Amino acid sequence: MRPATRRHLVQAAWLGAATLALLGVFVLYTRPDFLVTLADQLWACF
Repeated sequence: MRPATRRHLVQAAWLGAATLALLGVFVLYTRPDFLVTLADQLWACF
């Protein structure tokens, strides 16, 4: 495999992982109960 091809595959894998992570965060933020739980847990730290 040529180095350029390998570099493109690595970049595509990172892009795919970042896209999945952002999609996961978006899905969690559309659930109001998750946001309330997150806020409660964050507030409990103080």
